[in-house]
Amino acid sequence: MDGIIIINKPQNCTSHDIVYKIKKLTNQKVGHTGTLDPLAEGVLPILVGKATRCSKYLINHNKKYIVKLKLGVKTDTLDEEGKIIEKKNVDSKIMDKTNIENTLELFIGKQTQIPPIYSAIKVNGKKLYEYARKGQKVEIPKREIEIYEMTLLNIDKKENIIEFKVYCSKGTYIRTLCEDIAKKLGTIGYMKNLKRVQVGNFCIEQSINIQEFENDLELKKEIEKNLINLEKFFADRSKIELNNKKISKFLNGGKIIVEKENGVYSVFERKQVYWNRDCK
Repeated sequence: MDGIIIINKPQNCTSHDIVYKIKKLTNQKVGHTGTLDPLAEGVLPILVGKATRCSKYLINHNKKYIVKLKLGVKTDTLDEEGKIIEKKNVDSKIMDKTNIENTLELFIGKQTQIPPIYSAIKVNGKKLYEYARKGQKVEIPKREIEIYEMTLLNIDKKENIIEFKVYCSKGTYIRTLCEDIAKKLGTIGYMKNLKRVQVGNFCIEQSINIQEFENDLELKKEIEKNLINLEKFFADRSKIELNNKKISKFLNGGKIIVEKENGVYSVFERKQVYWNRDCK
C-alpha cells in the first residue's frame, strides 16, 4: 500500500498517535507532512509506504484554518490548555463587526512573526517549550510569514469570542497571530479553538474521520478506498520520458540532461534536482 491518505485529526490526540494507528493498520512505513497540536483538529495528510519518500514535496504548502479567538483573557501557552495569567475587560466597541473586520485586514500581507515559547522550534539544540517549562529565558528567532486572506465568520459578544478563517503560508503560528490580533484590538486574548481545513490541495472534504468507524477493519477498508496514489498526486507535474539506456544511467546515479521547449537544459540526478541553467 503506497500513497497519501487525508485524516481529519480529532482533538486531544497527537499527530504521532495518528501515524502509529495507520502504521499498525497498514503494516507499512508511515509519516505525516506537518504536526497539528493535540488541541487542534482537521486536515492531516498521512504518507504511506513509498509515499513517505515524497514528504519534501508536501511540507511547504500553504494552509487554511478556522480559528476561535477568546478576548479578554491571556494564557501562558496562548491557547486553551494554558494557565490563565491575565484578565482584562473587553469594551463593547472592540466587538463591533466593522472594527474587527478592519483589524483583521491589517494582517494581510508579508510580515515577521515571533513563534510562541511553547513550541517545538529548536534553539541551540533545545525545543522552546523545554526552556519554558524550566522558566529559562531564550531569544526566539523571528520568521517571515504571509497572510493571504482573513475572513470574519462569527462574533459571540456574550463570550467575547470571534471566529475567523485564515489562509496563510507555511510556518505561521496561529497562537501568535491570535495574540497579535488581540493586541491590535486593544485587549488580550488566546486561541480557543483551531481547525485546519486545507493543506495545499488537500481539503477537509477529502478527509477520513477515524472516530466514525466501529473497528479497525472498517477503518482499514476506508483507507484503502480513499488512498491517493502517487501517480494521481503528481499527475499535473511536468514529466520527462527516458529510454532504457537513460533509465539505467539514472538509477545508477548518473546525470540526465533534458532540454526544455525554451532552450533551457535541466540536469537531474537520482533523489534530487541539481540545478537549472541557461545552456542555449
